[in-house]
Amino acid sequence: MKNVLKNSTFRLITGLFLGIIFGFIMKSFPSHFYIDNLIMDGIMRFLSSAFISLIKMTVIPLVFVSLICGIASFGDTKKLGMIGLKTILLFLFSTVGAIIISIMCAVFFKPGVGVNCDVASIASYTPPEVKSIVDIFLDIIPSNPIKSMSKGNLLQVLVFAVFFGVSIGTLGEKSKKLIEIFEIINDCMMKIVMIIMKVAPLGVFASISITVYSTGIDSLIGILKMVGVVVLALVLHTFLIYGGMLKIGCHLSIVKFLKRYTNVAGVAFSTASSNATLPVSMEMMKNAGVKSFIYQFVLPIGATVNMAGTAIAQGVTAVFISQAYGMELSFEAMLTIVVSAVLSSIGTAGVPGVGMIMMAMVLEAAGLPVQGIALVIGVDRILDMMRTTVNVMGDCVCCLVVAKSENVLELEKYNA
Repeated sequence: MKNVLKNSTFRLITGLFLGIIFGFIMKSFPSHFYIDNLIMDGIMRFLSSAFISLIKMTVIPLVFVSLICGIASFGDTKKLGMIGLKTILLFLFSTVGAIIISIMCAVFFKPGVGVNCDVASIASYTPPEVKSIVDIFLDIIPSNPIKSMSKGNLLQVLVFAVFFGVSIGTLGEKSKKLIEIFEIINDCMMKIVMIIMKVAPLGVFASISITVYSTGIDSLIGILKMVGVVVLALVLHTFLIYGGMLKIGCHLSIVKFLKRYTNVAGVAFSTASSNATLPVSMEMMKNAGVKSFIYQFVLPIGATVNMAGTAIAQGVTAVFISQAYGMELSFEAMLTIVVSAVLSSIGTAGVPGVGMIMMAMVLEAAGLPVQGIALVIGVDRILDMMRTTVNVMGDCVCCLVVAKSENVLELEKYNA
């Protein structure tokens, strides 16, 4: 029983359901000062806002440091050769395909329509001026990276981090100590995230109770619809993108692959951690006939860089929040979501809970209210488990494709 109570998934789900019940109980009472001002707009709003602020506090430093560590891990691009290039391109293709599928599904099914959050802010909302494609890309290039960090311009921070990480990776032995320093800072930031996640059940409780109290049952229906759209997008991505990569790149069936992937999926789903699943996925690749120098290179990088499942959740959530707040997404905003989701996936730590931090980054970059995370934070752990399963699946698929392209995949062993 003690182990169950300590389980973070159990605590988050408990916080979610207790928050829903509490919100309905408060809503069932007549309007009163103690309920409206003291409890909901006082205690609950403080707990919810404090939790959101803690999340936002980690965004800039975590994005900057983890992205540098992720890119620097590639090392000298000349040494990587074609294997490194193939790996990077496959991961980018998978992530771009994932975010496009997720946005299309969310725009088509409209899970956030009818939630109607924050009516006051909707009335005062003015759509931003539409920019040209050239201006959109010029705006992501930082003229002063320190200023970009202080202003919270996350896209510009991402771009600077990319250049910084690539430069460190090309310096060889000279940059080893610097990389170690960044890795230590990254570990410190992850420790902060873990500390924040310890109070997540309380934040979930307050956030979802405010949501239910403010918007009623409509918000919950919208959240369930959003989860359904995420699941649909994950399934489509599995069979269209991963299935296509296996069929075209390896002439292998996705069905046979999924049978092999069952054990790995169980670990990925239960831990919600790409890093924790690495030993199992490496064992799967070994048994599937992939040479060790391939899977020992591709899979660890994939645990950091390949976050297609996370990109799907980010895309659907961003569109859901825009619909819930009545904010129509422009082409510029959609393009920003695609770019920021793809870039943020590089260096996203393969541990539970970080997807929520990256979601805050995508929302800020697209000009959407970060407070909208309160709508979905209660189901984030469930989404985290599902998207991690797809993330790790993508690592294994890309590993097979790279191995086949290098003629080091033993098909007899794979088909055994």
